Amino acid sequence: MSITGLCLCWQRQIAPIGAQVEIEELRDELRRFASERQWDQFHSPKNLATALTIEAAELLEHFQWLTEAESASLPPDVREKVILEMADVFLYLVRLADKLDANIIEAAKRKLVINAQKYPVSLAKGSAKKYTEF
Repeated sequence: MSITGLCLCWQRQIAPIGAQVEIEELRDELRRFASERQWDQFHSPKNLATALTIEAAELLEHFQWLTEAESASLPPDVREKVILEMADVFLYLVRLADKLDANIIEAAKRKLVINAQKYPVSLAKGSAKKYTEF
C-alpha cells in the first residue's frame, strides 16, 4: 500500500469527523474553564507540558510495584482513579495543543503513518526492538 493509501486508511480508522468535533468542544470548555478562573496567564506551553508530565507520573504511580497481571486487572476503585488520571493527561494535552495551535488528531494520524514506515510489519511483528535496531 502506498503512503497516501496508508494515510487514508489511518484517517478512516483513527478519527472520524466526530472525534475532531469532540476535541474542539473539549478545547472550548477548557478555554472557558481557564478564563473563568483567570488561569490563562499560567497556561504557557512550558507550564502545560510540565503539568502534563506531572499528571502522567501520577498515572504511573498507580502501577508502581504491580506485576503485569495485577496491572491488567485493577480493582474497580483503583481503575477509576487511573481513568481520572488519564483524563488529566488528556485534558492537559488538549490544552497544550490549543496553545500551540496544533490539530492533535491530524498530528496523531501523521505520526501513525510515520510509525508504520519505521515499523513495517515484516520487521516489527512480535518484536519490541526500536526501529533503529532492525
